Amino acid sequence: MYYIRNYPFSLLIIAAIIYLSFFKPSGAEELSLFENFDKVAHLCMYLGLSGMLWLEFLRNHRKGSITMMRVWIGALLCPILFSGIVEILQSTLTTYRSGDWRDFAANATGALIASLVGRFVLYPWMMRNKK
Repeated sequence: MYYIRNYPFSLLIIAAIIYLSFFKPSGAEELSLFENFDKVAHLCMYLGLSGMLWLEFLRNHRKGSITMMRVWIGALLCPILFSGIVEILQSTLTTYRSGDWRDFAANATGALIASLVGRFVLYPWMMRNKK
């Protein structure tokens, strides 16, 4: 219940990523606006996940001391590991999805960008406004 109460949007994003990662799209070729469009989608999904984890963690720990190592593990390392597991499961459990290393790289890049923005923009802003 703790995670549902304190991280509801992050959990919704995780559920959406799981759904989008394993459903069989019909007519997905029409969705591709340009080459490697799916890599941009992967980057945006994990940018959103990691960014929301940063936001919800900082919001929930405003009053107490914030351990930066916990945020980096929870908002950067965990989404990267999660994306790797999803890519492996896609390649082994489905015939219509491939576990592409470039997708994993796009996922990791999205999580890294969100973590850098979270640490150097969001964290100072929230600490300044906590008073």
